[in-house]
Amino acid sequence: MTLRVLSIFGTRPEAVKMAPVVRELACQKEVESLVCVTAQHRQMLDQILNIFEIQPDIDLNLMRPNQSLAELTAAIFIHLDPILAQLKPDWILVQGDTTTVMAAALLGYYHRIRIGHVEAGLRSGDKWQPFPEEINRSVVGVVADLHFAPTEWARQNLLKENVPAERILVTGNTVIDALQHVVNLPLPAEVEAFFRQHRLPPYDDPPGSRLILVTAHRRENFGEPLENICHALRSLAEDYGESLRIVYPVHLNPNVQEPVYRLIGAVPNITLLPPMDYLPFVHLMKRAALILTDSGGLQEEAPGLGKPVLVLRRVTERPEGVQAGTVRLVGTDTQTILAETRRLLEDRQAYQAMAQAVNPYGDGKAAQRIVRAILERELSR
Repeated sequence: MTLRVLSIFGTRPEAVKMAPVVRELACQKEVESLVCVTAQHRQMLDQILNIFEIQPDIDLNLMRPNQSLAELTAAIFIHLDPILAQLKPDWILVQGDTTTVMAAALLGYYHRIRIGHVEAGLRSGDKWQPFPEEINRSVVGVVADLHFAPTEWARQNLLKENVPAERILVTGNTVIDALQHVVNLPLPAEVEAFFRQHRLPPYDDPPGSRLILVTAHRRENFGEPLENICHALRSLAEDYGESLRIVYPVHLNPNVQEPVYRLIGAVPNITLLPPMDYLPFVHLMKRAALILTDSGGLQEEAPGLGKPVLVLRRVTERPEGVQAGTVRLVGTDTQTILAETRRLLEDRQAYQAMAQAVNPYGDGKAAQRIVRAILERELSR
């Protein structure tokens, strides 16, 4: 009997982490693998599909300008519901904690379809941080049939919520699978030209300046927190001059674009870029000295490349990196960001302690474990 598995995702981070699973499913002769994208992030999603050579079977194309969470959730329910009724998959696989994940899991439950949750068990303990992700992943945790926890810490979170132990598998994080695949891809000519155009390493001028890579776009950082981050970046750029280069790919959300371009758009050694495709972004990570971010995925990816990470958030649902010493929580206070960044730039011992810490997020074989667990679950039914 053929097992029909429907993978559903909508954003770039989801696509990155689901791509290894989709590719592994495609290798299984007993599986009919289907992919549905909501295109919650249209442009950023498409370039990941291209890198991993994934052709969606269903594209809901739901991205709209300035769409509210309620509008997006309603659109997913309305458009995905008939798809599930038509396809009748045996399993739905979702990843992480976006609105797409939460809505798809609930719909799967309504249709009595088994749900597999990739990257299950992440918890910050604060329903407002990150918002709305903390509640989204908790909702999925209630309805999922198999929970693919990236670490033992995530597994323990699920056990505390009374998820049966036999439904939880510690797999490692699929982002490491994806990173290992992409980091070995050659830099395409157009990407190399992009690096030259923006004087990015190794084409920086003056050569040898240290590179700080920044991403900051989370909803809870809109307003004053993001402005504080920008003030810190401006101070760093002014203090270190040409010996430091700050590169910040800026999210398209107007709540990010407006303050960032207003506050640091004219600083000579700060380069503001449009959102970057995953392949050049990984190559830029390889060339960075350290990374400042409020992203979740970068807390897992950057340590895999030996890059210290300062997390621009007050709490994280990924404490394994903090415990391992690969990342440090610094929040959004301007002076704290400045102090911690300067420490890494000026104290070689402190820098090496973070750069050489062991990445706790896996060995690059998470997708194999996930697919094997689904097949074994079916054999035991």
